[in-house]
Amino acid sequence: MSRLFLSFAALLLVVLGPACKRSENRVTVGDRTQTIHIGNTTEPTDLDPQIITTINDAQIVICLTEGLTAMDPKDAHPVPGVAERWQDSEDKLTWTFHLRADARWSNGDPVTAHDFAYSYRRMLSPNLASEYASLLYCLLNAEAYNTGKLDDFSQVGVRALDDRTLALTLHTPVAYLPALVMHQSWHPVHPPTIEKFGKIDQRGSRWTRPGNFVGNGPFTLAAWQPNQLIRLVKSDTYWDRDAVRLKEVNFYPIEDRVTEEASFRAGQLHITSALPPDKIDTYKRDQPQLLRQEPSLATYYLTFNTTKRPLDDPRVRRALTMVIERPALSEKVLRGGRVPAYSLTPPGIAGYEVTPAFTEDIAEAKRLLAEAGFPNGAGFPRLELLTSKGSTSQLPEAMQQMWRTHLGVDIAIVLQESRVLWDSLRTRAFDIAPAGWVGDYLDPSTFLELFRSGSGNNHTGWSHPEYDRLVNEALKAGDDAVRFPLYRQAEELLMREMPVGPLVYGRRNYLVRPSVIGWGPNPLNLYPLKNVYLEPVE
Repeated sequence: MSRLFLSFAALLLVVLGPACKRSENRVTVGDRTQTIHIGNTTEPTDLDPQIITTINDAQIVICLTEGLTAMDPKDAHPVPGVAERWQDSEDKLTWTFHLRADARWSNGDPVTAHDFAYSYRRMLSPNLASEYASLLYCLLNAEAYNTGKLDDFSQVGVRALDDRTLALTLHTPVAYLPALVMHQSWHPVHPPTIEKFGKIDQRGSRWTRPGNFVGNGPFTLAAWQPNQLIRLVKSDTYWDRDAVRLKEVNFYPIEDRVTEEASFRAGQLHITSALPPDKIDTYKRDQPQLLRQEPSLATYYLTFNTTKRPLDDPRVRRALTMVIERPALSEKVLRGGRVPAYSLTPPGIAGYEVTPAFTEDIAEAKRLLAEAGFPNGAGFPRLELLTSKGSTSQLPEAMQQMWRTHLGVDIAIVLQESRVLWDSLRTRAFDIAPAGWVGDYLDPSTFLELFRSGSGNNHTGWSHPEYDRLVNEALKAGDDAVRFPLYRQAEELLMREMPVGPLVYGRRNYLVRPSVIGWGPNPLNLYPLKNVYLEPVE
């Protein structure tokens, strides 16, 4: 009799217990415990600041590591990070950064100027093959060391003058250097940890796994469950830990936007990474307080593999680009979520005027294709357009139809997981693929440096000596009055050759709970969590 009673009581707890807690979900519990839940699109490729290249990976890494400067969450200008102050020399070629005495790694070791010097040597090591190595080329002799022309790192413009003083010597003035060193590729790594799990120039070692990771940011890595969860917890060694109010940050690699939006509605997420285009109008009408629509310093474009025929012909690339009806894509397919793009560099950079480099012109596109040997598409080979499985946009199908209708060419759509798609771009195993670039800092160089010969992020295979010359001259100029016209010339050349076909400028559409405080719009689409916290909504 007593066993029956206990079993019945247990059954009541199972059935009634959840009913008593029906209003509780992941978000409401997180609001109480300062545990934030964020959708982050894809499984990280890595958590190594000198290896990663995607903005989704960077969003996690900027929580785990901190550079000489940090990002102001409102307008993305550089503020003191590990360096509490800095100054440049009279000739603008030497910058001296003074590190704060209380900067610590998560294992308690002090963060020193020697750690930064080691990290920059690692970043520039040829065998590491970091796609972002060129971001350090402003340093004296950095390019020669990275390309193997110089094997003595002591000749590169990096000096640890003592534990707390780092001097960077440039080969040409770079006025925006404090913004440049804010980028995660300039963040330090912990030398003993790197060498415990491999060599200085080894990619993909286990140093980034939970239990191994040693960082210097406001949070530490507690768990990484592949394709499920990345959990960070507040660091108790971070120099400004008293300003950090979040206790835990959970990132979820939800690639499917429909699934992510459903998780948000179910109270499982505080913030989504994106929003299906067909949901934008619904949230505008019914729950505008949850919808964020923010411009960003970004351009989305088609990447052409210029090493494959017939995409090695700029006339073909221009034809495929010029028949895409961007206003229709923006309004009907993306539901007003983006602005049509006619240049690589988006608007929003002070002093750099963006002018349209081309227009939609079906007649001209047909003429170019015929001139290239494919009149009305006759004889045009079957190419493939790669796209992400997680995308809910009908953009690929719309472009496929435009190419078929206006040019008579048939381009197949091939779906790939985001990580596989990224590998296809990196190894150039594609014909045409969608891509995008969010600026790393507020300067046209963050876009135009991409397509210099040898750039690790140039997946097109395109190279042009005149383009390289213009970009190099701009880098050497220092003065914006000289730099910007050179960049405009370079961009005009790029758009004539069209290794990439601009589609739309950046505008982020996503969802945020009212309980999230301190999460503001940011032109670089990165959100420092140091000053974010949760305030339960009654």
